[in-house]
Amino acid sequence: MRELAFDDLVLCAGTVSASGLKERVQAAAAAGYTGISVFADDYDRARADGLSDADLRALLDDHGLGIAEIDPLMNWVPTADLSTGANEQGRGFFAHGEEKFFAIADAIGGRAINAVLVSDTEIPHEQIVECFAGLCDRAKAHDLLVALEFLPWTQIRSVREAMRVVRDAGRANGGLMLDSWHHFRGGVGIDEIPAERVFGIQLNDAPATPMADLIEETTRHRLLPGEGAFDLRGLLSHLKVGGCSAPVGVEIFSDALQGQPVADVAKRTADATRAVLP
Repeated sequence: MRELAFDDLVLCAGTVSASGLKERVQAAAAAGYTGISVFADDYDRARADGLSDADLRALLDDHGLGIAEIDPLMNWVPTADLSTGANEQGRGFFAHGEEKFFAIADAIGGRAINAVLVSDTEIPHEQIVECFAGLCDRAKAHDLLVALEFLPWTQIRSVREAMRVVRDAGRANGGLMLDSWHHFRGGVGIDEIPAERVFGIQLNDAPATPMADLIEETTRHRLLPGEGAFDLRGLLSHLKVGGCSAPVGVEIFSDALQGQPVADVAKRTADATRAVLP
């Protein structure tokens, strides 16, 4: 499987979530991507469609692609509760445990797991740290990094809270997932991002003025890089200069994109992303 680094582009599953893995791989390769991310359900659908693990590995190898992340692991803290306020997709994500993620990585490859903490109840910092450290230890046995993603409406709301967990856990394979929407909507400066601890990047854009409903905006109305007000070039320059080794993923949850052909979406998002690279 292809090794991925900062100069590689990754087509994230959320950008083309309606596509099957075979179609996604073909579209990504044609657009010049060198990696993809996958949801657990993507793997299950591919197997249900008759593709074996060997078929999937060959598909990736034949197109020169690696799997950057398996995304998102949401139930890694046992007391996390997502009983209210979650849509169907969120509850579906919550259903997959870490063993599923490890099995996918063992079967078809993977660079990292993206861990997200969304809970209706507040969880003590010490418990989060303990759970994150344990997840990193178990992931290490599968040669996986663990990237902790922060979301501005959750307990881990910015790079500050996320890095506190990563630092206190003290695991070399534990780092950050940096989603540009979450970062810029979180109100923390670029200079506070520890570039060397960013293990995953999800790039997207948005207008300067946020919508009233942040969850509505981030899950349905993200923009292509360069179409909004985020300082994406400054963000990527900071990461590059600071020694970030993560590939640049493109994650654009957009109702407008979901209705378009996957190959067209892959090309448009790749072209837009290249235009903001430092």
